[in-house]
Amino acid sequence: MKHPIRIAAAIACGLGTCIVHAQSSVQVYGLVDSSVAHITNVDAQGHSATKIPTLTGTFPSRIGFRGTEELGDGLQAYFVLENGFGPDTGLTGQGGRLFGRQALVGLRGSWGSLSLGRQQNMTYLATQKTDVLGPQLFSINSIDLYLPNARSDNAIGYLGNFNGLTLGATWSFGRDASAAGGPSATNCPGEVPGNARACRQYTGLLGYDTKGWGMTTSYDRMYGNTGAAGGLTTAASTDTRVTLNGFVMLGATKLGIGVVDRTTRAATGLTESDLYYLGISRPAGAYTFDAQVARRDTKRSPSDVNMFVARITYSLSKRTAVYSSVGRMANKGASAVAVDAGGTVEAGMSQNGFMAGLRHAF
Repeated sequence: MKHPIRIAAAIACGLGTCIVHAQSSVQVYGLVDSSVAHITNVDAQGHSATKIPTLTGTFPSRIGFRGTEELGDGLQAYFVLENGFGPDTGLTGQGGRLFGRQALVGLRGSWGSLSLGRQQNMTYLATQKTDVLGPQLFSINSIDLYLPNARSDNAIGYLGNFNGLTLGATWSFGRDASAAGGPSATNCPGEVPGNARACRQYTGLLGYDTKGWGMTTSYDRMYGNTGAAGGLTTAASTDTRVTLNGFVMLGATKLGIGVVDRTTRAATGLTESDLYYLGISRPAGAYTFDAQVARRDTKRSPSDVNMFVARITYSLSKRTAVYSSVGRMANKGASAVAVDAGGTVEAGMSQNGFMAGLRHAF
């Protein structure tokens, strides 16, 4: 009786039905982060608004699937499928994509990782160790909405770490296939026959870290094409960001500093700016205290903006935390940067914000 069972099992494996046993792991994971925010001066009349934000609380909400398979000799296959959604409505984020945060497959080993698909590019990774607030509702991401949305469609990516030295790069054949609008959906799918530059994007990263300090620099250039957002309506139009970031640990306290230099050559002309930020993070038992100041200096223009944000987080467990944050955005000239990412404010007006929320990871 045992022999027919073994034969049947062998046939099943031969037909591919036992492939699950070859995988090292498959994981479902996610995070739900929702808050209530009160924002002043949301229109020209100076009205205030209270809301549950769509984009983010302290972190954007998401659900994902990731898995690995050991191939032998230190080689591993892996995949990541990650969906972003708004906790206020449950609607899909990132321009309505099913897996808008990440959708990739790759190989990795001692030499690093090589991935194909929609993925985080090097600008996304560059500030992770120095921006103490991360992608929360009040942060430098309100000033430059591309930073938390720095992902590339149709991309080849490489990332490797060698004794503290980090090297990374991405190359996209068409950086953004969604036309839904906003920084995460800019209508530039590329892959245009006879036009090699249309909607191309390449990014690179070089960094070095120890437990006590670290520095990272990155380069990001994207090209436009007909119909693309942000004024990049020709293949010769470019948007370029260069970052230089560093952190130092003073005991348990982290100081993070950085600059994002941006040059946009669009149909509307040349725009240049520098975004500077300085932050501090201090854990104290179950509490964590964070604060950050930032300034965007728009060259040859009075339209600058200054930001201040403070946050306190209390961890109820390893996976659940409550938090509260205050922020202020002071616009100058024609600048109209809202304190809350994706919000509204009239040009030249200052804006204050307060939020309190709950975050749970699984």
